[in-house]
Amino acid sequence: MENLRYIHPAAVVMGDVTLGEYANIWPGAVVRADMAPIEIGAWTNVQDGCVLHVDTGLPLLIGSNVTIGHRAVLHSCTIHDNCLIGMGAIILDGAVVGENCLIAAGSD
Repeated sequence: MENLRYIHPAAVVMGDVTLGEYANIWPGAVVRADMAPIEIGAWTNVQDGCVLHVDTGLPLLIGSNVTIGHRAVLHSCTIHDNCLIGMGAIILDGAVVGENCLIAAGSD
């Protein structure tokens, strides 16, 4: 079967991580699901240097067709489908980003 997901060799993915079809994770990104699950939807792009992490019992849920810009930090939040998370944005525990949203670069 064709591999429909891509994880760059310089990315770190650990723990209970689920990747949807055509999802991709780029160099220097850290996806750390050691304390709760992380779900990354289809066609979602985790760009260079991002940090995706969770707190105990608080998952990180990312929908389909989401772009997470370089060096963004997502921690135990929910990002719905068709969103753009700008470079360097920080989204923390319990935050919910609705469908079709843009979070500006550098937002926290």
